[in-house]
Amino acid sequence: MAKIPFYKMNGSGNDFILIDNRKGLVNGDVGNFAKMVCRRGFSVGADGLILIESSDRVDFKWRFYNSDGSEAEMCGNGGRCAARFAYIHKIAKENLSFETKAGIIKAEVKGRKVKLAMVEPKDLRRNIEIPVDERVRVLSFINTNVPHAVKIVSSVENFDVVGIGRKIRYHKEFQPAGTNVDFVQIMDEHNILMRTYERGVEDETLACGTGAVASALISSLGGKVKSPVAVKTKGGEILNIYFRIDHTGFKDVYLEGDTAVVYNGELWEEGY
Repeated sequence: MAKIPFYKMNGSGNDFILIDNRKGLVNGDVGNFAKMVCRRGFSVGADGLILIESSDRVDFKWRFYNSDGSEAEMCGNGGRCAARFAYIHKIAKENLSFETKAGIIKAEVKGRKVKLAMVEPKDLRRNIEIPVDERVRVLSFINTNVPHAVKIVSSVENFDVVGIGRKIRYHKEFQPAGTNVDFVQIMDEHNILMRTYERGVEDETLACGTGAVASALISSLGGKVKSPVAVKTKGGEILNIYFRIDHTGFKDVYLEGDTAVVYNGELWEEGY
């Protein structure tokens, strides 16, 4: 394969490698390619790989791969980076739509800030009891394009996010797909803190867009939080979540936050 042009971007601390793949520069075993280029210290390093491809339905199609090589349905922060990437490269205008495995996603690009319209959440389950380390952990579950278990805690600062998160992520309750796990501290009716153990990365990440959505929605069910919700991530960035609730569930769900272009370059074959 020839040298592959790429961009390195991040959305609130989640970092991604983005490649314009409309001419098929990356093909074959894409999962293994993603695993290789996302290795920190050996290649570019990232939480995930995003391939921008042609669509005959909307502005473009994407394929998203976690750093372990698994393909994911959706990624909120990755989606925001993809939207800005498409705008920068004149693939789409400020208001755009793109195909994902979770469905058609709409986005609005305003400079560095990108607002993403999320697919309607599903599979809400409340007050699930999970035995972990000889204790029963009570949490809730919702699929915000990808699965999330949400645990509200008194303080996220000193919580064992990796240890407890990994055990919940692989618990039989959430098999075979597994789940992301978000730990949330409610500050007031419009502000929460969040830390996330992310499936596919298999570690805590600095942010998670779909996790921020899940955390805000689950937190609102107790009446202590209402839209809009500012979610402060581990990386210190703020993600804003907008939504409304009616008798059928959550509607008009949006994820908004900043994106950053870190650098661009060419990936040599030695890097994958």
